[in-house]
Amino acid sequence: MSAFEKSCRISLYPELFSGDEKTLLESADFRVLAWTYPSGVKALALENGRGRVVVLPYQGQMVWSAVFDGCDLTMRNMFEQPRPSPTVIGTYGCFMFHSGILRNGCPTPEDDHALHGEMPCAPMDRAWLEVGEDRTGTFLRVGGEYEYVMGFGDHYRARPSVTLRPGSALFDIGMDVRNMAGKPMELMYMAHMNYAYVADGRFVEPLGVARTRVRSSVPAHVKPTPAWSAYIAQLSEDASRLQTLDAPELYDPEIVCFFDGAKTDARGDAHFLLKHTDGPAFYTRYKPAQFDHAARWILHNADQQVAAFVLPATCEPEGYLAEKAKGNVRSLGAGESASFSVRTGYLTAEEVRQLEGDLKR
Repeated sequence: MSAFEKSCRISLYPELFSGDEKTLLESADFRVLAWTYPSGVKALALENGRGRVVVLPYQGQMVWSAVFDGCDLTMRNMFEQPRPSPTVIGTYGCFMFHSGILRNGCPTPEDDHALHGEMPCAPMDRAWLEVGEDRTGTFLRVGGEYEYVMGFGDHYRARPSVTLRPGSALFDIGMDVRNMAGKPMELMYMAHMNYAYVADGRFVEPLGVARTRVRSSVPAHVKPTPAWSAYIAQLSEDASRLQTLDAPELYDPEIVCFFDGAKTDARGDAHFLLKHTDGPAFYTRYKPAQFDHAARWILHNADQQVAAFVLPATCEPEGYLAEKAKGNVRSLGAGESASFSVRTGYLTAEEVRQLEGDLKR
């Protein structure tokens, strides 16, 4: 907690989540509800006057869904509810999950890690609510702690969080990692936000990026078609061809792009938008000083539709061995910590105009 922050912490415990939705906290600005899905997964909704985010406090603290101003931000998927699963592939329907921490991305046949690592569905040791005030104003936060420890192996503590503010359809997703071992540990982390597909939506990077690359490797779960392969070849020569979501038939199998050199404002923030045709936008900002890589993931078929317009990360999502060979796997020394934060959510047409105007100044 910074010197400018004052807050009250309320411990959560599993018994609070029995049965249907019940109100845990209510004020003029916020409401918090808790319940258990029929699947047995416990859920917590953080609400303000514009919408809600649903967090799974004991399952990796993934954000299951987000709805603001009546707009569903979450990818179309096959899951009616979250399912208890040791890996993310068994409940792949959420708005956001914490990908990593020791391993991240799609494993190659030579890798021995699960898709997107051990953190997405980690059994959290503790969870809590915080209500407080900082330099920005009043906030509501859900936080938690997970201790990973393996005999003769790695030992770290992960503390994810989601922070909501009054009257805003933007929220902050954080992750703090501390190496608790007496030796260095490898670190691979991605803030994996699975935004809804927006027909004819337009990708906008107001400050620009130095270069956009299309993934050339083909993971095991991707089954190329001739039309898809031809489209990938075109994008490899000119990635700007994928500026508008106007060819859904070409987004199955998935399209993955990498960004090099995301440009920043005076505060060190990079900004990305997925603009809707009627003016609003999905929005994410992050600091490349924390995330020196970023990706884009697009998929459109009968079962899943997603336009993850920016996925900030410490590495590319091609699995441990590939990222290790590229030099993209970070190291945290004994006792060292790393912190990550993104601000993301929904902007009205007026809020989009205001943001773009501010960035031009």
